[in-house]
Amino acid sequence: MVAPAVPDSPRVAVVIPCYDEEQTIRKVVEDFRKALPGAEIFVFDNNSRDASAEVARAAGAHVVASPIQGKGHVVRHMAEVVDADVYLLVDGDDTYPADAAPEMVRRLRREGLDMLVGARLEEYAPGAFRPFHRAGNRVITWLIRLLFRARLGDVLSGYRALSRTFVDLVRVRRAGFEVETEMTLQALAKRLRVAEMPVRYGCRPPGSESKLDTWSDGFLIVRCIAMLFKDYKPLFFFSAISVLLALAALAAGSAPIMDFVETGLVPHVPRAILAAALGTLSIIFLTAGLILDTIAKYHEETIDLWKRSFRERR
Repeated sequence: MVAPAVPDSPRVAVVIPCYDEEQTIRKVVEDFRKALPGAEIFVFDNNSRDASAEVARAAGAHVVASPIQGKGHVVRHMAEVVDADVYLLVDGDDTYPADAAPEMVRRLRREGLDMLVGARLEEYAPGAFRPFHRAGNRVITWLIRLLFRARLGDVLSGYRALSRTFVDLVRVRRAGFEVETEMTLQALAKRLRVAEMPVRYGCRPPGSESKLDTWSDGFLIVRCIAMLFKDYKPLFFFSAISVLLALAALAAGSAPIMDFVETGLVPHVPRAILAAALGTLSIIFLTAGLILDTIAKYHEETIDLWKRSFRERR
């Protein structure tokens, strides 16, 4: 069955998560309205304590109250209430260039992508990154390349163009700033089409403060990578643990085995019990990996059927 033609003029929604961005939200709304005059602009107010919602509404945006705290919850809320062909997700801190938006939308449609990430690491203003953030981004990107074999340069960017297929298929589970990492990893695991486009990353204006905490949010991102690796590549994850347990069992059991070979007795009983327990755990972890890998493969087949169904429906 041939998929229906994609319309030349897609419905574009600019979605701006917002928490205490009174100083910048007006400019962000106005810049994106100018760059994408046919787009609908949604500001999801995530319990702002200042006048962000009123300022955004006065600038002409649709303001949606999103009361469950956290950027991940805002992204889930977006998927439930916004209906569009292309979703442009951007932060409300005026650090991402609105003039890149038309090309991001065109390229997403032209190349049939599901997610196009505005990569920040090639061009950025002096002081745009806080201390350790750029190095941390590179470490996390290297870890994702190693575990998921993905050639990406900036997995933490908050500037993304998303297809309707992406929004239908990806259900983020993380609540905070690790949501960008989860979106990227879910897209890779579900074999969606992902690419990057360089954009210039700017500085926050004076008096505007980042809500990102270097160490706690960095830990959450690394934990997110580990959990998604477990979910989508369970055989590798559990096999690695099984091998470590097997090696520990051999190390603990070497002395009891040698004693038994030489004397026929096992004087190191506690070490023998420990070795047996570690060996049993090793087998359990390997078995769990095999079972979960079978389930993951069935899940991949289901996702492929859903993708085909979504694309044929449009």
